[in-house]
Amino acid sequence: MSRILEVLKVSTRLGLTSFGGPIAHLGYFHEEYVKRRKWLDEKSYTDLVALCQFLPGPASSQVGIAIGIQRAGLIGGLIAWLGFTLPSAIALMIFAFVLKGLNIQHAGWLHGLMIVAVAVVAQAVWGMASKLATGRVRGTIAILSAVITLFVPTSYIQVLLILVSGLIGWRFFKTDTPQEIQPMHIPISRKTGVGFLTLFFAFLIVFPLLRLGIHNQGLAMFDSFYRAGALVFGGGHVVLPLLQRDVVPTGWMSNAQFLAGYGATQAVPGPLFTFSAYLGFVSKPYPNGIVGGVLALIAIFLPAFLLVAGALPFWNAIRSKPGFQSALAGINASVVGILIAALYNPVWTSAIKTPYDFCLAIIAFALLIIWKLPPWIVVVISALGGLVLSAIA
Repeated sequence: MSRILEVLKVSTRLGLTSFGGPIAHLGYFHEEYVKRRKWLDEKSYTDLVALCQFLPGPASSQVGIAIGIQRAGLIGGLIAWLGFTLPSAIALMIFAFVLKGLNIQHAGWLHGLMIVAVAVVAQAVWGMASKLATGRVRGTIAILSAVITLFVPTSYIQVLLILVSGLIGWRFFKTDTPQEIQPMHIPISRKTGVGFLTLFFAFLIVFPLLRLGIHNQGLAMFDSFYRAGALVFGGGHVVLPLLQRDVVPTGWMSNAQFLAGYGATQAVPGPLFTFSAYLGFVSKPYPNGIVGGVLALIAIFLPAFLLVAGALPFWNAIRSKPGFQSALAGINASVVGILIAALYNPVWTSAIKTPYDFCLAIIAFALLIIWKLPPWIVVVISALGGLVLSAIA
């Protein structure tokens, strides 16, 4: 019970302070779970990130769920998800109820939060590159992955890069001495893991078939959000077109309502997939309100939980094999490159517009790297800095 409460406490604080999108979340997680609390070592964390980048769904949330599972079992994974997700989900449902169409996209404090994301992502990239992209081959894999990702900005190219980089690692790093890895404590049997994976695929087949025969908006909503969570690679920004295609033409909401909710989503910490809570809340005719918000939220995150819980029981055995360790070295270098690309687009391009913005970003970076301030303090300082910049602009 003490571990479950500990997971709840830590994940909730992350859910309240982790601004900046999925790549920034990985930086917050690394600082809290690896460096500060030492719940897992660097190698286990980077391997988890590689696994979750490869799986469809919200990568940062999946990393959080996996860490919760290894710390406190399946309940720990659920608690880690709740703590990280509910703060932003509740905030977005309140936005839907109170703010209506109020435009918050140009608020100074919001711009400050976007700027601090640049510093957080840069810190994460710096730390991971120094460990995972060393040497000519790994460094080249990282740089080429960044360049290709920027030139071909689709989620599927990232999956292809990870596969190709794994093959390169398997080919070129064969002579490397296999690394001694610290096995992750995974309190799930392989039989249970197979059950979770079976449910993941069964829901993908069953819900569309039920939707054909049963005309019910609740079922249709669950099916739409479940498929969005199950079939998208690349995280929250990628899932938006899929959701818009399902919720606007069906008449569940107007395009203006959809865009207003997206603006509100940028103002809250936590995973971008919590946008689903807003969409479920404003949907019509029914379910909507709290019922609709909770239904949509569960549906879009359920695939992530099923995939992580299904894959983890096999992860120690797979990652300990010398051949896979070689492949994983290439995969991790590619992930660094993908993070470098994400640092530029969308993080940098959406936040750094003026020299003043850049000044605030490097101040935030210095507070994290040199002064070693906790990320949540840097977030608050940057939000205040954004207000100052908006006043003098």
